[in-house]
Amino acid sequence: MSELRICFIGDSLVLGTGDEEFLGWPGRVIQRELQAGHDLTLYNTGIRGDTTTMIEARWRAEAKARLPTENPCALVFSFGCNDMAMADGVLRNSPEDAVASATRMISEAKEWLPTLWVGPPPVNDDDMPFSSAPGRERYLSSSRNAQLSDMFEKVADELGVPYLDLFTPLSADPYWENYYNSGDGVHPKGSGYAAIAEHIIGWDGWRAWFDGK
Repeated sequence: MSELRICFIGDSLVLGTGDEEFLGWPGRVIQRELQAGHDLTLYNTGIRGDTTTMIEARWRAEAKARLPTENPCALVFSFGCNDMAMADGVLRNSPEDAVASATRMISEAKEWLPTLWVGPPPVNDDDMPFSSAPGRERYLSSSRNAQLSDMFEKVADELGVPYLDLFTPLSADPYWENYYNSGDGVHPKGSGYAAIAEHIIGWDGWRAWFDGK
């Protein structure tokens, strides 16, 4: 049995916005591990609408308040979709700014506690919303999150932090588009969060915290 207090840090897709059961994928992942006999505490600090830079500004204080030094603790980050959303015809964050912010944040996190990083899933960019932004046309497509996820993964590799690419397998999932389109086009219903949870539960990075302990 593993004892671990885990702080999940990110945006509305970490919070579980749109989930009828109010579990999101963190709640479902923790439920599964509790059933396996692990002693876990879940802290969900997802905030709807937060970009990477907004999360960077708050994550350390929120996690520190929840994770006591005398207990085994860990961090799971997931963010990015809000960076690639449009506000008044302009990306809320450029990919370069999001990557720079993520690099600082994940670097600090890994020096403090065991850290995992989950990439952004595919969502309907038309509902984020989509519009043209002069000078940034190369990012304005349904692959904006794919491009950002690739950039995040390179940072994770450089930092030596396990990274889960959700975009690739979910893009190939014939049910995924219906999961989020049955919600608001960005946030899936519970079935979508369950699909994300399955990918995380089987991920080597996640399993390393539990298997053999």
